[in-house]
Amino acid sequence: MTIQNVISVFLFALFIVIVLIRAAILRRRGIRTIVFGQTDKSDFVLVPLVLAIAYTVLAGTFGLPIWDVLIHPLFTGDHLGWIGLTLCLIATACFILTLVSFGDSFRVGIDTNKPSNLITGGMFAISRNPIYVCFLLFLTGLFFIHANIVIAVMGILFVLAIHRQILREEKFLGEHYGAEYEAYCKKVRRYV
Repeated sequence: MTIQNVISVFLFALFIVIVLIRAAILRRRGIRTIVFGQTDKSDFVLVPLVLAIAYTVLAGTFGLPIWDVLIHPLFTGDHLGWIGLTLCLIATACFILTLVSFGDSFRVGIDTNKPSNLITGGMFAISRNPIYVCFLLFLTGLFFIHANIVIAVMGILFVLAIHRQILREEKFLGEHYGAEYEAYCKKVRRYV
């Protein structure tokens, strides 16, 4: 167990806690933020991917039961762990900035019932999907820290699932915001 492993577990938990706190704050204002799976039940494919990554990180860090071949490092190097930790820290900071940029428009899933204004400022002036970029950056950091086959495979599947979700959201945003969204897409890239 390295310091990078322990800090990565803390940051992973922090990501989840931040989302839950933000959802609770918005719920008090009467805004339902967790709409995940309402428009398409296949959204739930992300849940087992995240759980597999979380358990693998916990098992590798704290010695929980898991088949050793699944957590055996594909490569080693203390410097890679520090690079990974740096990526995780940057992703966490950018994630917080993205939630600030979202304001009251933050949703987990596509909210077809009460969509808010199109957000184009803050982190959304850099990327049309900054929250997903943060997830992918964080996952890359986790891979550098833990470097095991589970994170590699689940990471690839997570990237594919996230890209699919982005395409679905873009379709909805294009239909809902029309020319405003089209102009935004011409100015800001999908990822970075």
